[in-house]
Amino acid sequence: MSDDLRAKVRDLMPALRSDLEDLVRIESVSADPARAAEVWRSADAVADLFRAEGFEDVDIVSANGGGPAVLGRKAGPEGAPVVLLYAHHDVQPENDHADWDSPPFEPTERGERLYGRGAADDKAGIVAHLGALRVFGDDLPVTVKIIVEGEEEVGSDTLPALLAEHHDQLEADVIVIADSGNWDIGEPALTTSLRGLVRMYVEVRTLDHGVHSGMWGGVVPDALMTLARLLATLHDDAGNVAVAGLVGGPAADVEYPEARARVESGIANGVHWIGDGPMVDRLWTKPSLSVTGLDAPPAQGASNTLVPHARAFLSLRIAPGDTTANAAERLREHLESHAPWGAQVTCTLADKGEPIAIDATGQAYDAARAAFAEAWDGTEPVDMGVGGSIPFIAEFLDTFPEASVLVTGVEDPDTRAHGANEGLHLAEFERVVLAEALLLRNLAAGQ
Repeated sequence: MSDDLRAKVRDLMPALRSDLEDLVRIESVSADPARAAEVWRSADAVADLFRAEGFEDVDIVSANGGGPAVLGRKAGPEGAPVVLLYAHHDVQPENDHADWDSPPFEPTERGERLYGRGAADDKAGIVAHLGALRVFGDDLPVTVKIIVEGEEEVGSDTLPALLAEHHDQLEADVIVIADSGNWDIGEPALTTSLRGLVRMYVEVRTLDHGVHSGMWGGVVPDALMTLARLLATLHDDAGNVAVAGLVGGPAADVEYPEARARVESGIANGVHWIGDGPMVDRLWTKPSLSVTGLDAPPAQGASNTLVPHARAFLSLRIAPGDTTANAAERLREHLESHAPWGAQVTCTLADKGEPIAIDATGQAYDAARAAFAEAWDGTEPVDMGVGGSIPFIAEFLDTFPEASVLVTGVEDPDTRAHGANEGLHLAEFERVVLAEALLLRNLAAGQ
């Protein structure tokens, strides 16, 4: 049976690739108001693809003015499990086209990859679902529902309202979220933990107005110097986060070779890693804190003036087991209590997303692991953590607490999602399609 499925997937790949390329050509950048019509055109294209597969009640819906999501259903045998398939059709901005080796919205094959914005994240997730369904045609082993979201790349703000409004239409026994990746080329994974996110502005003020640096320098602290000293308190000398009260713990027993990490991270020659403990702990299950932006006068053309105020943007990744409420308060307390020279400190929460830890045990997870091992020719999947955040997963866990949530995906360490030259590894993509078809088969068989 598995050989038959493998052959069917291989035969389907040219048409699946064509469908993916058509989707990539649609500039569905949800963060760009000027391309809102493209996001809706993308939803229309996705809806047409699922209608062509015999899905009933295919609707394009939105909640509270949010992005367009595609919902639909295709019945399997009576009494069979119900599986909800998730992906998203909106994409990140492509940014400077000069950074791309080929036009970002013109899918281009180079080597083993298909390049283009959304070629992996997450239009390949949509097409992977389509491929698994096409394997079975009108003989689906399970009942399948779909939700293909249109605002994931801008935070899924209206997803909770959409899930609540269409709860009965989306309710399922198993939810497959195709928005993550695999451990490496040739090594599949199930994502079982994700860090959460707290982003905060911190502003320091030392003066009511700018004053002459010669007249008052040496007595009055300038805001840039003060902010620099405050930011330096956020880490110890080894680079560990020094904010008290944050949660951390051990990760899975997975080795991340240093040579591979140096290549995949792009760390500059001679630069040392920060933090203590196993690398996967530091990446998956311990907090990290980065300064991702500064508001200050530019160096070019700067005057001899003590700067009265300066602001930084902080990105705090929090470990599973922590909460955004705790982390935000601990970060605020640290910043306010470490203000140098009595400087005025103002902290403003920008946004947040809860961390996730999935109890990946039970029949659905056994079915997934068996499917992945079969698709990757005997290579057992890794239970993988992710250092980044996918906050919407918490919404599915909260809305459908009885469902088994499987987080899978098409990405690999060199996918470059969100960056220039985003690319899909075509051979891995074929394995992802096969694995999902095998998963549907296994779920129906009760494996």
